[in-house]
Amino acid sequence: MNHESRITNDVRVAIALGSNLGDREQHLRDAVAALNPDVVDIRLSRFYETEPVDMPGQPPRIINAALTGTTTLDPHALLRRLLAIETDLGRQRPYPGASRTVDLDVILYGDAVIDDAPELRVPHPRFRERAFVLEPLAEVAGDWIDPVTGKSIAELLAALRR
Repeated sequence: MNHESRITNDVRVAIALGSNLGDREQHLRDAVAALNPDVVDIRLSRFYETEPVDMPGQPPRIINAALTGTTTLDPHALLRRLLAIETDLGRQRPYPGASRTVDLDVILYGDAVIDDAPELRVPHPRFRERAFVLEPLAEVAGDWIDPVTGKSIAELLAALRR
């Protein structure tokens, strides 16, 4: 599939960040810095330490965060940029659910609904079930409406907590 790498208007994006290897907080700060200039006007949540989910064995605890910003990258180019940052920061993928120096996921891309599975699905297919994504995202974008459910991030978090 041929995708243009830039679009004409700024699009608001939400990205989830996680790390459970090495200097976890520094890996997240490095990832945020590496996003510039592709994602600007960044609002970053505080860091949350959480138990690993869907990771085999007894992996180290994870530091999670979320950010919002704007980009002119199309969704596929944004995904490629995130994967390149992960690689640059030492992420390896020896098996599904392996511990990682950094994990970056596109959660929302404007109000787009994209299903180019397995490469890209937006909104992220499991974000509504994951407090470690919703909690930091609600901090920086509680009023953002999920284009699939029509509910705000804050409403999704409240429903998950019930």
